[in-house]
Amino acid sequence: MSFPAVLERGDDFLSEYPRRSKAWAFISHAACVLVVGGSKLVLNIAYRPEVTGLEKLDAALERSKRENRGIITVMNHMSVVDDPFLWGCLPWKYFRDVDVIRWGLAASNVCFKGTFLSYFFSAGKILSTERFGRGPFQPSLDATVRLLSPDDTMDPGFMFVPSPKASLLHWIKSPLTQKIKEIDSKPYHPPVMRHCPSWIHVFPEGFVCQLQPPHSNSMRYFRWGASRLVLEPTVPPIVVPIFSTGFEMIQPESGAENIFERYLPQNYGQEIKVVIGDPVDDKVIEDFRKEWKNLCEKEYDRNNPRDLSHELKFGKQAKDLRSRVAAELRQNVLNIRNQLGFNPEDPRLKDPKFWKRYTNSKGLSDPDIKFIGKNWAVKEYQAKVKSYDEFGNEIKDDQR
Repeated sequence: MSFPAVLERGDDFLSEYPRRSKAWAFISHAACVLVVGGSKLVLNIAYRPEVTGLEKLDAALERSKRENRGIITVMNHMSVVDDPFLWGCLPWKYFRDVDVIRWGLAASNVCFKGTFLSYFFSAGKILSTERFGRGPFQPSLDATVRLLSPDDTMDPGFMFVPSPKASLLHWIKSPLTQKIKEIDSKPYHPPVMRHCPSWIHVFPEGFVCQLQPPHSNSMRYFRWGASRLVLEPTVPPIVVPIFSTGFEMIQPESGAENIFERYLPQNYGQEIKVVIGDPVDDKVIEDFRKEWKNLCEKEYDRNNPRDLSHELKFGKQAKDLRSRVAAELRQNVLNIRNQLGFNPEDPRLKDPKFWKRYTNSKGLSDPDIKFIGKNWAVKEYQAKVKSYDEFGNEIKDDQR
């Protein structure tokens, strides 16, 4: 289920900053506490935050430590202030230990535009992710798979190697066999010093989604990066769904292009609700991972068994599996939304084909579904984004 080369790329990505040093840990903790403190100040003075289900998150974090498993929280993405204001809603106990504080992902063209921002967000335990075609097979996603794999499971026995049924003779004769053993037997030094499994928080929609009534508080489809986090860590993660509402009123997208409305909170006194749901059933996660393992044994690259093969990235079965995992995660978040009494979600909104058509037409293909502000998944609306082909390879200007 886990490929050594994937975990090594994750290590390399995490090693871009001195995350093993005590000084970095201190700076990182200070940055997180500073941002959370500022968020708490704004929320408690100007708004009415309410969190339901904290006991479920507490139990999941405790089980994560006890069972040595990473934890993933997945949430709808209503506003640019979802992170960090979500954390401003939580008690201080979640921020006393830098190792317990969540890791997150953020757009490189927004949060990593220069040296200062890159160091600031990296210290805040945020990983730089490229959108608009880069796809789920990029270093930041490898890094999240790595973070969800406890250090003491970084052993070939926990990673994927072909089973006896998968051409054992070929495996024994392969010239890569000895090389793999030599590489995997070297002393290992993790890129991040930690004393407990990591917590990853993701917004699988990838973009803020604020829709006009009657589609308010609906979601985009969930992307395949989240599926990788379920399928590929060395041990099965604990997955906790979260649904929020109210953050979209603090920063409505209608004012996204007005500098004052973008950077000053709006709608003072608004109620903020964060609802934490029950973890996704472990059996559901295990069944998906068993299917992934069987697919790996069938479709691994005989010439390079340490890495994901082309078929495991882009093959029909792999795509179908990732789509079903993403749909399952989305449904768990949607279940919380339904419990809160919102209008039933339009069935079109869970379909990736709808969103591709809708985005390509900039919203003209389905005029009854309208955004508040812009659909930021339209590439022309954002600056400094690269172009990629269908396999996630960058297209240079002279190749267009």
